[in-house]
Amino acid sequence: MVFTFAAIAKSIGQQCLKRQIGVQKWQLQTHRTLILQSASQSVKLDRLSDSDSGILEVKLDRPETRNAIGKEMLRGLQQAFEDVSNERSANVLMICSAVPKVFCAGADLKERKTMIPSEVLDFVSTLRSTFFFLEALHIPTIAAIEGIALGGGLEMAMSCDIRICGEDAVLGLPETGLAIIPGAGGTQRLPRLVGKSIAKDLIFTGRKISGKDAGSIGLVNYCVPAGEARLKALELARDINQKGPLALRMAKRAIDKGVELDTETGLDLEWSCYEQLLHTKDRLEGLAAFAERRKPRYNGE
Repeated sequence: MVFTFAAIAKSIGQQCLKRQIGVQKWQLQTHRTLILQSASQSVKLDRLSDSDSGILEVKLDRPETRNAIGKEMLRGLQQAFEDVSNERSANVLMICSAVPKVFCAGADLKERKTMIPSEVLDFVSTLRSTFFFLEALHIPTIAAIEGIALGGGLEMAMSCDIRICGEDAVLGLPETGLAIIPGAGGTQRLPRLVGKSIAKDLIFTGRKISGKDAGSIGLVNYCVPAGEARLKALELARDINQKGPLALRMAKRAIDKGVELDTETGLDLEWSCYEQLLHTKDRLEGLAAFAERRKPRYNGE
């Protein structure tokens, strides 16, 4: 079973037409910019090998700006996420930083200062659609956060399924201090993760919190000793990578779409996802491996 960008967009559109239009707009923008512009040097996509085959890693690498997201970096993120979506063998994605003690400082404000209002709107709209596409990827995604994750950097992390941070991480949405609001999903994803009251506190004040505090309010899944976020992400990715690829995709679909529905309709969705797995080779392999007391060898079929 192959999940293409078009299939994802179509599925999402059945739930929300406006979202589908946003994703389609993003796809068109992505292909246009990829044709006209060279690939970004600040975003790299690595495919792990050997026993880790199936794990992909997006690395942010723009040290001179603390991984601030400018036009070039945004193109790199678009290309990387599109490549992940089209990777048939991908089972799990990690997003990490190649810059020590930095995940992502948010938008590149120096570049932003040179933009006219219409350019700012276009940029933020594309950034929002890019993070939505990340959120809609058919495979599990993990953000490994060390150091600062502010503004768009935190919004990118919140678009992932799982977040891991080091104890000395600093997270926040400081946009109100610049007389704007989070524009790439922060006002919607943060309250869904931590609750409306806490989200209002953090967004109204622009307050930054530590990794430990982020763990205590449920903003991150794991808070680990400083410098160990990627190691924990890789450990988790390896665990996920051993599971049935089709099952992972159906589980993500059932959860993500189900929470938008009433319980009865959500249960129908779960059953539909389960039925699609019933006649797969992977399910039979899982039963055989259990009976033979060995590790299963899944092929995504």
